[in-house]
Amino acid sequence: MKTAYDIVKGHYDANDRKDLDGMIADFAPDIQWTEMDGFPCRGTFIGTQEVIENVFAVLGRDFEDFAFTLENLLDAGNSVVGVGNYHGTYRATGKSFNIRVVHVWHVSEGRIDRFEQFTDTLRMAEAMR
Repeated sequence: MKTAYDIVKGHYDANDRKDLDGMIADFAPDIQWTEMDGFPCRGTFIGTQEVIENVFAVLGRDFEDFAFTLENLLDAGNSVVGVGNYHGTYRATGKSFNIRVVHVWHVSEGRIDRFEQFTDTLRMAEAMR
């Protein structure tokens, strides 16, 4: 059985390939995905379809070349922490950004059941105005 670390690493690897099916392959059906207040797709979304519609689709629509670059992946048993940067360009303003971010993941029974994002929402807001 894959470890929580392996599962989250697999998500990031799929993200790097722009492989949506690979990104969501290990999501629990009732995954709870939370984006910080102040981020463009802020809120908590339940289930894979809500995450796709309210996070991945919004980022793809509103940002050019939106990407996450992983710098460090920390293994904490059933929890995994990804540290890195978001970068891209907000389409409406043409402003680019490169901001720090931390992702906290939780894995249960071989599935990602929780995700929470922590990022510099001020830097994102500056790119959006």
